[in-house]
Parts: sequence; structure tokens; C-alpha cells
Amino acid sequence: MPDIGTEKPRLLLDIDGVLHVGEAPLPGAVDALVALRDLTAGIRLITNTTSKPRAAIVERLRRMGFRIAEDEVITPAATALALCSERGFERVLLLVPEGLREDLAGLLEPAPDRRPEAVILGDLGESFTASVLNEAFRALLEGAELVALQHNRYWRSGEGMVMDVGAYAAALEYAADVEAIVVGKPSPQLFEAALCRIPGTGRALMVGDDIEGDIGGALGAGLDAILVRTGKYRSEAVAASGIEPTATIDSIAALPQLLTQ
Repeated sequence: MPDIGTEKPRLLLDIDGVLHVGEAPLPGAVDALVALRDLTAGIRLITNTTSKPRAAIVERLRRMGFRIAEDEVITPAATALALCSERGFERVLLLVPEGLREDLAGLLEPAPDRRPEAVILGDLGESFTASVLNEAFRALLEGAELVALQHNRYWRSGEGMVMDVGAYAAALEYAADVEAIVVGKPSPQLFEAALCRIPGTGRALMVGDDIEGDIGGALGAGLDAILVRTGKYRSEAVAASGIEPTATIDSIAALPQLLTQ
């Protein structure tokens, strides 16, 4: 791993697959997070989770024993709000779980006589039905922009691998012949939004289990990227990606030792 210099690094951590899988923290993760607070200039948890609002994510982590402040968690919803403000979108079709709407409260849904200017796509889970996808498809054909809160292909739940938002976004992109605006990882904007909340100018590190979203996205944004062999990590996916992490470790429990070497 490259020399991180004398200034403490700024650290970004993915959540699902790095700190926990399902409702259980990964072995050593709680203690590792405590140790990492002393070894870094600051930590932000940067997640592509769009099935829950930020408050629920924080509450879940605290139940597992992690000491987390709410402002330490960065989600794609905040980036989507900023994007809609910048582009002047006044009416959007929100295809997100009911709970996530509290993080997008500043957005108005279209009136019956007005076309939506954007479709905001999050993780609807079992609610990703043909009816929902066709509603989005028709809005895109009428000129709405497709804003994907993230573009992951799949994630690891407590029951195993599950298709993620990126797979459904890709279907809409193909059908409507559009390109989604992605505001979650691997979009550089989400990394930048997290880093600007950490003081200092030390080297920026991203730790994740997703070779494309976490590692490829971080490298593309100019960060060092550390891959963990937990969560959705699959050696064959890493080999096929052609992406070279800055370092690879067994789990976040090994990260404090790596930073002190």
C-alpha cells in the first residue's frame, strides 16, 4: 500500500458487507471501527442503500453495537436532492420505498395533469413489478430524466445474493433508450460529498466489498481503494473486472493493522 504520509488519512467505509451482513456485525468490525477513529482524521459511512432512510440505517448499526452519529452516514438521497435542485426539477416520480421518502421530502410528485421531469429510482425490493417499471418507462418516453440512486447489480442480504437497483435501471435504460444519471456509487459526487465532511487534506481511503461500485468508483474519483473479502466479494468477479485495488484484506478487522504498518 502507498505511503499515506504523516497526516492522518480520511476514511470512507461501505456498510453492508463491510461492517455487517444481514442483522449481524462481521467478526471484529465493532472493535475495528473504534480503533480506526484514532488512526484517521475522520470517518464517513458511504452507502448505496436505498431501501431505508438514513435514520433507520443509523438505528440498525447502533443495535449491532456500532457507535455512529447520524451525520457520519452519507446516502444517495442527499445527492439526488441536490441534483434536482441544480437542474430545476419541480415534479418527480418517486419510485422508492415508503420509508425513504422522508429523506426526499423536498421533492414534489407530479399532479395528474403534469408530466414528471425526472424518475427517481431506488430499491423497491419485492415491489419491483411490471406495473411499476412500465409506469417509469412511460414517463421516460415522455421526456423525464432517469435518476438512479445507485447502480449496483446485486447485494448480499441475510438470505443470499439479491438483484439490486442497477439491474432494473439497466432494463429501463435499454427499453427507453436513455442513460441514467447515477448519484450513488460509483458516481464521484457521492465520494466527494462524503470527503468534504472530513477535515484535513490527508490521503483519502475507501473500503468496500464491491469491486465495481466501491473500488472502481473510488479509484476513478482519485481515492485509494481497499477491498475486503467479505459481503458480496467474489474472487471471480474481481478477476473479471480488471480493477486493481490498492490493497485487499480479509475483513475490516485487519484494517487498523494495515494503517499502522
